[in-house]
Amino acid sequence: MNTPQAASLEPATQATTASEVVVSVRGLTKVFKDFWGRPKARAVDGVDFEVRRGEVFGLLGPNGSGKSTTVKMLLGLLHQTKGHIEVFGHSPRHVLTKSRIGYLPEESYLYRYLNSGETLDFFGRLFELPAGERRQRAEQLIEMVGLSQARTRSVGEFSKGMQRRIGLAQALINDPDLIILDEPTSGLDPIGCREVKDLILALARRGKTVILCSHLLADVEDVCDRVVIYYGGRIQAMGPLGDLLANRESVRITTPALPRETLRQVLEVIRRDVAEDKIRVDNPTQNLESYFLEVVRQARANASATSGATSDNRVAAYLRADASPEKAGDKLLERLTQARPAETAPAPSPVASAPVPALETGRLAALTGKSPAPAPVETAPAVSAPAPAREADLKQANEKLSALLGKKPQ
Repeated sequence: MNTPQAASLEPATQATTASEVVVSVRGLTKVFKDFWGRPKARAVDGVDFEVRRGEVFGLLGPNGSGKSTTVKMLLGLLHQTKGHIEVFGHSPRHVLTKSRIGYLPEESYLYRYLNSGETLDFFGRLFELPAGERRQRAEQLIEMVGLSQARTRSVGEFSKGMQRRIGLAQALINDPDLIILDEPTSGLDPIGCREVKDLILALARRGKTVILCSHLLADVEDVCDRVVIYYGGRIQAMGPLGDLLANRESVRITTPALPRETLRQVLEVIRRDVAEDKIRVDNPTQNLESYFLEVVRQARANASATSGATSDNRVAAYLRADASPEKAGDKLLERLTQARPAETAPAPSPVASAPVPALETGRLAALTGKSPAPAPVETAPAVSAPAPAREADLKQANEKLSALLGKKPQ
């Protein structure tokens, strides 16, 4: 679950692909009512924003500010009181649109008696993925989230951090175009947090759209292109992080270490225009996360095997593929988004007869001494009356079977 180790965390700006609007919200309002239908709480109040393709978009705000309610409306789990929502140009309740969304809730709701592979196989079946593709994606995702050494353990035995890892894997099993992550780094160790952020940036670079809800503002600052800040159900601030965080009242100049005399001359020039108490000279520092990761990297050479989560794992191969809308390899989305042709009802048979199961046909053939007819090639559905000779064979076999069982033929 990592990009190249030397890669720095920089917001994934997608200037070339930012024209396509994935999520559009206009005048969104949600009012919760009591039993008598009286307004009880205005959770979201007149919210407007857009999220574009290839963008990492942050939803921020204190507890109870309306973030989770907004996410539930984007997923179609709640219906808005007023306003308009579009996801990929459709209502959030559009079934085929849901197939293009991956969601990691704040709490991972998983079947505790399934192991990692069984969990991903279950969610893959919900998206009607073929068996071979399910197994392939499950293997790639388990390796990506660092659970290869714990693949046989049931999810109920996992720590909270390991449950977040398998929860992230299930959110990506359908290769979604829109990923909504609610506190994705909650419970993860610093290495896991860094890898999740690297994964988010990798997904954005490949055209995926990510909506991130988190109270860990350092994580948001590392990966988000734009953010909105909620308070009281309303957006109090919105825009690119660079614009929101820039301090226009000061300037920072960073240079290599200077000789003492050079530094004295520079300060003398600055003091001509700036008061002494406004000047600050110190050595730059790295953040604690970077220092921690470097210490672990140096110590990893002597690391032993572990039954827990591992790190330094590659992004799943199918997630590294081109995510452009024109890609031809995404058979799942093609099958789900194309309209199915109308099925024509087969012509009624002049003789009604119940189909004979393949297993019973084999037994009857063994009793009559005849080999069963080969399975027909799959073609358009058709029903025809059995030939008289075939009826005689079935009748004769039925009599022999009844004689063996000691029963009278029907």
